[in-house]
Amino acid sequence: MPEMQAEVLIVGGGLGGVAAALAALRAGRSVVLSEEYDWLGGQLTSQAVPPDEHSWVEQFGVTASYRRLRDGIRDYYRAYYPLTDRARQATALNPGAGHVSRLCHEPRVAVAVLEAMLAPYRGAGRLRLLQPYLPVGADTDGDRVTGVTLAHRDSGEQVHVVAPYVLDATETGELLPLTGTEYVTGFESRGETGEPSAPDEAQPENMQAFSVCFAVDHVDGDHTIDRPARYDFWRAYQPPFWGDRMLSFRSPNPRTLEISERSFTPNPDDDPWLVMADQRLSPGDGNLWTFRRIAARRSFVPGSYDSDICLVNWPMIDYFEQPLIDVPDPAHQIAAARELSLSVLYWLQTEAPRADGGTGFPGLRLRGDVTGTGGISTGGDVAHSGLAQAPYIREARRIRAEYTVVEQDLSLAVRGDKGAASYPDAVGVGMYRIDLHPSTGGDNYVDVASCPFEIPLGALIPRRVENLLPAGKNIGTTHITNGSYRLHPVEWNIGEVAGLLADFCLARRVTPRAVRYTPGLLAEFQNRLADEGVELRWPDIAGY
Repeated sequence: MPEMQAEVLIVGGGLGGVAAALAALRAGRSVVLSEEYDWLGGQLTSQAVPPDEHSWVEQFGVTASYRRLRDGIRDYYRAYYPLTDRARQATALNPGAGHVSRLCHEPRVAVAVLEAMLAPYRGAGRLRLLQPYLPVGADTDGDRVTGVTLAHRDSGEQVHVVAPYVLDATETGELLPLTGTEYVTGFESRGETGEPSAPDEAQPENMQAFSVCFAVDHVDGDHTIDRPARYDFWRAYQPPFWGDRMLSFRSPNPRTLEISERSFTPNPDDDPWLVMADQRLSPGDGNLWTFRRIAARRSFVPGSYDSDICLVNWPMIDYFEQPLIDVPDPAHQIAAARELSLSVLYWLQTEAPRADGGTGFPGLRLRGDVTGTGGISTGGDVAHSGLAQAPYIREARRIRAEYTVVEQDLSLAVRGDKGAASYPDAVGVGMYRIDLHPSTGGDNYVDVASCPFEIPLGALIPRRVENLLPAGKNIGTTHITNGSYRLHPVEWNIGEVAGLLADFCLARRVTPRAVRYTPGLLAEFQNRLADEGVELRWPDIAGY
């Protein structure tokens, strides 16, 4: 088996993995980065989810490098897209004018920007990218990881990588079981965490829904796909708390649990400049078309786009029949989730109620070219190729950490005007409501207001293993607080800190644990983070 060596091995090329790689590379380290899918960027790209961000993202509350990513996406549009003059001159350009984010955009643009950010290091030979590769084995010596075996997704060809620091930036914490690192899944018990929203008993198999997203536009003609094999099952499927069949525009309001009916109006003649994407004021999902719209045709020169492009990440595509993690055949669950998403599309094309009293929107066209999985659908069998490359996974395995963030640390109802807990070892900030989707244990939404919070270094340090660092959703949160820490800018912050921590420990020949517990080292590391543009504290603002 071929062997590679680096100072830092990063397994997983999602947002956390890319941020970790950039941080280590800026510090002069050699890096091997692996990624399973054809695009780097994880939830932003291969999973096709526009960035979920807090209300102050344009002013503060993200790292400087994350801001460079956002600026790069806008600059890419200005350089290469036929924007209207008004759109081109907008400082806070929102190409999709979606309501979920102030930067709704096509995923391919983020891929281009991420690749450009990494390109100089690839050219210099300090970054070696293994793609598409996934981890299949690991070697350990006591409390250290000594190597990881990666296999090519398609050919099965294997390579062994050795590095003094190994970062797990996979979407599900794949390295944790491979390395024997202690971890937890699903709900912890209230007895363990004291969390108001936790159950009496631990439920390790009770995990958040995952989703397979897809992009559509709406044009003339009939673009109806072939009827999915299990369409009749999903058409009749009605979770007990849903208030209607899942394939409907009725579902629970995540914040109130009241049954709400959402509208669906393809290509509304709305003004993109009147869209106020601020989840503090509204979740923005009233009209599903504009909720996660990633291209607003009126932002571009007339004739450039025949239609808006809408990214479907809606309640009815949430798959919560079975968990995806620590099961014998996760590919079966992913295939079932894909079947659900295709069934939603077929229902939209054939049976969804229209405002004019009719049914179906046959003009909906699957845009596999937008998600990098095929061309533009002309109807008929799409063989799953038009969906997102990867499932959108909200919950990973989570390390048993030196410090575990609990609901009481950030819940607005618990903390009130005191604000979130302030950690002496803070290494970043984030903000999002505690947003849990329906789960495999039959639970409805759990959606709790939160305070702007900090990221403690202790949540990035496993209790036992010395040189494995989490670099994504696998840090020391609970099932509940993962709902706040799983979003794009927080994942980036976590990954960036993990990359910088690996460099810091290599330079000083200390362990991550020593950095946390040695006041002088901790202060030095936090100063380093501040110099890199990582914000450690929030100004005095209120949560939502």
